[in-house]
Parts: sequence; C-alpha cells; structure tokens
Amino acid sequence: MNGSPERPSPDHAGVKVPPPLVFLAALLIGLWWDSPWLHGQSAGFAPTVIGAIIALAGAGLTIAGSWAHRQAGNAVEPWRPTTAIISTGVYRFSRNPIYLGMSMLQLGLAISGGSLGALVTLALAILFIQFYVIAREERYLEAKFGAVYTDYKNRVRRWV
Repeated sequence: MNGSPERPSPDHAGVKVPPPLVFLAALLIGLWWDSPWLHGQSAGFAPTVIGAIIALAGAGLTIAGSWAHRQAGNAVEPWRPTTAIISTGVYRFSRNPIYLGMSMLQLGLAISGGSLGALVTLALAILFIQFYVIAREERYLEAKFGAVYTDYKNRVRRWV
C-alpha cells in the first residue's frame, strides 16, 4: 500500500444523462426540423396508423422492461445500483428492452409525424445510447456480476 486510501468504486454504471431525455430531445428536435405536425397537418392515414402501432409496441416494451426491474427490486435508473441480472420476460429476448422500446416509440412517432428529421435524430440517439450508456452499463455489470452476466450476455442479444 502506498499510503493513499483506495477509493471505493461507485455501485452504478456511471451514466449521468437520463436515457429517456436523450430520446425525448432527439424526437423533439427531429419533429421541429420537418414534421407537418408543426403546421397542424397530418402525414397521412397509413403513416399515422403504422407509426402508432410501432409507437404503442415500443411503449409496451418500455413498460414491460421497467416493470421487470421493479419486480426484481432493481432501480431502472442507470445511475443507481443494480441488484440482480434479469433474464426473464422481455429480457429473454433483449438485454436492453427499455432502450429498444424507446427507440421504437421514437420511430413510430417519426413515421406518424412524417418526419425524416426525427429518423435522423433517432439514429444519433441510438449511437449515443449504444456508446455512452450501454457500454458503461455492460462494463459495470460484468465487473459486478462476473460470469452470471457474461453467460447472460452470451445467450441474449444486445438489442434484438
């Protein structure tokens, strides 16, 4: 020991930006950029219906993922400790169903809103989530849970 006390590492992923705000900001910027909604117009019947179906599926996936966290006693927020690896329910198919759901929600609203801008900002939001949020969460979970997380990671895809 060199005389300096070791600082304990925090028991969280170190994510400081709330992921829902990333998606919300991306969506609002994209819709502001070019959506006919801003002029009180519709993108048309088919895009509205298709987008609504995708958005509702995304909202359902987000809720299911959040519910699974609550049931397991985990905090949903990535700046709070994770107490267990969830591998049941929607977590059998995706390691990140909440982020997938938020992506689908934005995709559906972009389609319903006839907004190419919201599709472009969705791609940027996904990149941010992938490289800033998910990367930190995966390092944290591997360090905290070791083989339990690594085995889960090998069985279940990151997104779909």
